[in-house]
Amino acid sequence: MATPSPATADLSDAHPEAQACAPVFRDYGGKRTFHGPIATLKVFEDNALVRATLETPGAGRVLVVDGGGSLRCALVGGMLGELAVKNGWAGIIVNGCVRDTAELAAQDVGVKALAAHPRKSEKGLHSGMADRVVEFAGVRFQPGAWLYADADGIVVADRAIHC
Repeated sequence: MATPSPATADLSDAHPEAQACAPVFRDYGGKRTFHGPIATLKVFEDNALVRATLETPGAGRVLVVDGGGSLRCALVGGMLGELAVKNGWAGIIVNGCVRDTAELAAQDVGVKALAAHPRKSEKGLHSGMADRVVEFAGVRFQPGAWLYADADGIVVADRAIHC
């Protein structure tokens, strides 16, 4: 059984050095509270690398997808949510859009994104990068750092800060 996620407000109080994301994300996944080490992707309107990554073992990690804040198509939908659950990902943060929101809400994975959009992404449109530092919502996401998410928001720390 997974360790319960601590409250982001409590973590923020106890660790003022931790970063907190600007309040721009909405909850879409069936898990509203989740945490884990960060894996990162940088993509733009092409979710091929997102799919390829979610097909690998998540080992309780959180996939942070910097989609450049695009609101023109979705980078994650119900099928990718299923892959995340099947492969043990704790959650997905998308600096962009998701779709199939009813499906995502029924899945045992945390998903936060800027908005929902019905259009799928293009495949092969752009290349992407994995395991790089990405920055958005006022936070620097370093692969291997820890992310904590709940209804109050997202907190990121260089190391695990929960007991």
